[in-house]
This record gives sequence, structure tokens and C-alpha cells, in this order.
Amino acid sequence: MTQGAGQGPDVWHGAADAAVPGARVPVPPAAPGAPGAPAAPAPPAVPAAPAPPAVPGVPAAPAAPAPRPEHVPGAAPAGSPAEELPGGYTPTQRDMPVVGTAAAAGHEPTVIDMPSPAPVPAAEGEAGPLYVVGDVHGYLDELRTALRSAGLIDTEDHWTGGTTRLWFLGDFTDRGPDGIGVIELVMQLSAEAAAAGGYCKALLGNHELLLVGAKRFGDTPVKSGAGTASFQAAWLLNGGQRADMERLEEHHIQWMSRLDAMALADRHLLLHSDATCYLEYGDTIEDVNDAVREALQRHDADETWDLFRKFTKRFAFRDEGAGPQAARELLDAFGGERIVHGHSPIPYLLGEVGSEEDESGPHVTGPHVYADGLAVAMDGGVTMEGKLLVTRLPLAGQQVAGRM
Repeated sequence: MTQGAGQGPDVWHGAADAAVPGARVPVPPAAPGAPGAPAAPAPPAVPAAPAPPAVPGVPAAPAAPAPRPEHVPGAAPAGSPAEELPGGYTPTQRDMPVVGTAAAAGHEPTVIDMPSPAPVPAAEGEAGPLYVVGDVHGYLDELRTALRSAGLIDTEDHWTGGTTRLWFLGDFTDRGPDGIGVIELVMQLSAEAAAAGGYCKALLGNHELLLVGAKRFGDTPVKSGAGTASFQAAWLLNGGQRADMERLEEHHIQWMSRLDAMALADRHLLLHSDATCYLEYGDTIEDVNDAVREALQRHDADETWDLFRKFTKRFAFRDEGAGPQAARELLDAFGGERIVHGHSPIPYLLGEVGSEEDESGPHVTGPHVYADGLAVAMDGGVTMEGKLLVTRLPLAGQQVAGRM
């Protein structure tokens, strides 16, 4: 398995999620220069939180839990191009229906609340401790705080983890204020960790694909399978930050394009997406990583869009019965004893979003173990006042986890 040198917006659901009852497909505005498509009927307006200022055309919901100022779910930024979305996709909604959860089955969800201790130096010849980081989405300050709490960086953002092995699970940008700052910190820590005998590596997320596509292809029409689409419109709709695009340079693009799609570490199969699409790209981890990397190197808009479409699918491991079966399928194919993924925020997996009565925000204290203990969700929902998770593996108490 190779890893890119220097070693990232939830959001669009693929065909697997199109069947979720009640899922709404908003229609963003058309990208300049993109071929016109027949206008789709306007969906119901998505309520905006009272603060920050309302997005034009989006009514306020007085009692709804407020998302982060930079993330107004389902609302395209003012002035973004209008365009018909491909069928079966929708940006993440706070009121997205949750089906087949433990709560629905009458079981308590399992959430591990485990503070991450400072790394213990490994004995000579032994690998250092293993840490994983969930979706960051541009929240650089929260990332710094979480890494410092874990003892992995100092107050000046330099590596202090020694031989620790650190994996980021993807989705570095979009929604939050400084996605490029996040990328540059990860690149810096990669060099510093390697010099100390550890490593800092990262996986490719669907938002890396989205940002690369928006930069390379802009408003170029792509074959969405259901009308006109473009990376530019998709990126804006999914929380793309214009400040990130202005600061995005070729070396950032090259770094993202060379990231691995999956990895195996201490019998943990690390993925960004809770999806089975990885099986479509090869029979081994190395084959999958090579196939995805080669596809991005061909600079083909439709091929990149197909990657993005597949990597935005979610919830493959959530439903009772089918979920554990899908997890075992991936583990049997690629190895490992447990899948660790980002992408789908834990509040969605637990059904803790969308309540206008709950003003305290999602209740995330740690990773969520589910699918008969075969899957660990690491996206704490930092974009919705959740938690940016930095966690040491294996999880404490994992032998009793996964009661779903």
C-alpha cells in the first residue's frame, strides 16, 4: 500500500440512500455556462437557524438547534449557480430520517466515552499507539484542541506524539472556516511524525473528491444519471468555502489526489465512507488504492464524478441484519476485525438530529460502535455542534460494545 507524499461534506447520498423515506432533494441554482436542464419542482424550504444571518430565501426556524455558522444544511450560498441535482442525492439535512437504528429496535445505542490518554512511548521494535481522527471539515481550531488534548501536538502545533501512528479518515474541508489550514497542518505533521519515528497519514474522503473536482472541472457538465450536474454547484451546495478555493494550490491538489482510499492498521479496516463501494475497485487494499489514484490522475470529469457519487453513499452498516452482513463482506474481502469510518455523523446514526425541542445539540461523547460490534463511527458531527473525535484504538470496553 502506498501513501501520498506528506501524509478530507456529508452529503450527497447515492442510490443506496435514495430509498430513505422522506429524504428531500433540493434544487440548487444553474452553474454559469452549464447546459440548461428543465427546472425541477422546488422542494420545501429548509429552515435556517436564527444565527448566523439567514440565507436568502430560507425561512428561519425559531426553536431549531443552531448549526455552525458556516454550515446551513441544504442551503446553497447566496449567488451560487443554479443547477438541477442528480436524482438520489441530497445534502445532509438535520431532519434526515433515520431508519433501522438500535433505538427503533428498542435497544440502547452504544457510545464509547473514552478520553484519549497521552501517547506512551513504544518499546524498541514495537509500533507506537494508533490514533484515528474523524471528519474535520475545516474546523482547524477544534482540531488543534483535540490533538493537544491527546498529547499529539504542542501549543505551537508541532508533533509531540513520538512513535504514535495517526490516521485521518478524510473530509478536511468544506463547511468550516479553514479547510486549507487543516490540510496544511496534516501535511506538516506528516513530516514531523515521520522524523520522530511515528507517522501521520490520511484517507481520501468524498469532500476531497468534491474539492478536487470543483477546482479541475468547475462548471463542466458531468453525467449525473439524472439531468445536468457540475462539481462547482455540488461543492457550493455541500458547504464549499470560497476562501478555501482562493487559497487552494496545485500542491494541495496533488496531495489529495494521492491519498489512499483505505488502510489496515492493527486489524482495524480504516475507511472514510460507511459504504461498500470499495469492493468495486479491487480485491485487495492495494488494488483499491491504486485504482482510485489512477482514476484521479486521468483528469476525467465523468470518472471523477463517478468516484464522488460512490463515495458519498452511506449507512451500509446501519440497518439490523443487512448492516452487519455488509460489514463482514468488507472485512472478509480486505481483512481486519472491525471497520472504523467517518462520513456519516454519529447524530444521524443515532437519530439525535431534527428535534426542535432539543436545543442542546447532538449528544456525542465518543465513537459509536454498532453493526454487531463490527463498525465504529468516528464522525462526531463537528459541523453541527457535535464533537471532533481524536481516539486511540482499540477502544476501551470494546468487548461489551455493539449491542445493536
